[in-house]
Formats: sequence, structure tokens, C-alpha cells
Amino acid sequence: MTIRTILVDDEPLAIQGLQLRLQAQEDVEIIETCTNGREAIRAIKTHKPDLVFLDIQMPGFDGFSVIQGLMEVEPPLFVFVTAYVDHALRGFEAGAVDYLMKPVENERLADTMERVRQRLSEKRAAEEVMQLKEVIAEHAPDAADSMPESADAHASNRYEKLINIKDRGQIFRVDVDSIERIDAAGDYMCIYTGDNTLILRETMKDLEKRLDPRRFQRIHRSTIVNLDLVKQVKPHTNGECFLVLGSGAQVKVSRSYRDVVARFVH
Repeated sequence: MTIRTILVDDEPLAIQGLQLRLQAQEDVEIIETCTNGREAIRAIKTHKPDLVFLDIQMPGFDGFSVIQGLMEVEPPLFVFVTAYVDHALRGFEAGAVDYLMKPVENERLADTMERVRQRLSEKRAAEEVMQLKEVIAEHAPDAADSMPESADAHASNRYEKLINIKDRGQIFRVDVDSIERIDAAGDYMCIYTGDNTLILRETMKDLEKRLDPRRFQRIHRSTIVNLDLVKQVKPHTNGECFLVLGSGAQVKVSRSYRDVVARFVH
């Protein structure tokens, strides 16, 4: 799988440096380089790349303006590359796969490319499923009814593996596997890992969409737990129960969610 890539930066040396570092990524094909935002929009619409490394601060159209200029087309994946950490949160909110600081480190770039490959694999798998469904719907309409389950199985890897959280002026890259539980407080989520608690500004509904429901389940109106980290189930009165997590924390399962959790906890 070749990753067709465009590099955008108003500094030629920055483009050259990134080109050199990307040579180690054998599946990356650099199809175009651009020195400003207007060039980038034209190139992206013309070449339809898989991936764009995009500088944020450029004369005229900055990186965010480039993304806005592509609203009417299917956008590629974006990785922001900049010397200014202040824009990181806005970059992630704009849907960037990652945010690299200049000068780009080889190890950090390799991590980013793994995330890119995962996203592209998920995207292409979903496209293949949709094409298959269309063919089946045309030639065997009765069989199409069974496709949603197949689509879900095909897209089982589409959920986030890492979540970027800005907390206390820093950006934390949290491995989803390490999340033990999540508590809602309005539009803020308290993310508990084994040794840390972080605050994420996001609704429970939106966060649920990013997590694999086979592992992360609501056990209360305002609580999600990682079922892989449940160590014990303790019955309680009135049909309720407590889950004992790996850290020793105990969380109550409300009666309305008990049946949901029972399907996963054995």
C-alpha cells in the first residue's frame, strides 16, 4: 500500500529535511511539495493524496485555512508540522492525525506513520465493505440484509488506539488500553488511568463513538469502564452491583445497565 503524500511548508529547508526523513518509510511516495496554502489547496484537489504534512504558520493561507478550503471535497489525512506547540490543541480539533514539532525526530515520525497506516487501513476497509454491500444489494437483495454485521466486523479496528488530551497546559497521548474508567462532569470527562487522572473537554456521547464498545461500556449514566480491567464483580442490594477495577477502585453498576455489563463480564 503506497501512501501518496504532499509536503507543505514555506521553508524549503524544512521540506528537504522532511523528505530526507521520509526516505526511511518505504511505502511513502512524495507526489508534490508546496510552499504556501493556495498551492496546497490546488495540489490536494488535483492529486487527491492520502496524506499531507502541513505547516501551520505560512504567509497568506495558514494550515487551518488550507483545511477550511477543502470543505467541499473528501480531505486526505493531515499531519501538522510546526515550531509552535501553542497550536497543538487546535490542530487535533481540526482532525489532524498527529502534530509534529520541528525539527522532526525520526522516532517520532515513525510513530506518526504507524498511526497514518492504521487510519488508512481502516478507511480502505470501510470503503471495500460499502462497495461489497452495493454489489450484493444489486445482485442479491435478500442477502444484503445480513451485511451490517459483516461491516461491523470489518470495521472493528476503526476505534481510537491513542487519545490526545490537553490538561494543565500539556498534551498527553493516552494509550486507550490504559484507561480504566471515565466519569462525566457536564461537557468534561475525567479519564482515569492506573496512575493518573486527566480532564478532557468532550461529551460522553462523542467520546463513546471513539471507543470500542466490546471493551468500553457504560455502567451508569455518567460512567464508562474498560471491561478488560474489571477484576471482580460484587453484588449489592436492589439489583445493583460494584465492579472492582485493577487499581482497586470500585464503581457502581446501576440497575438499568446491569444487563449490558453482564454480557461482557464473565
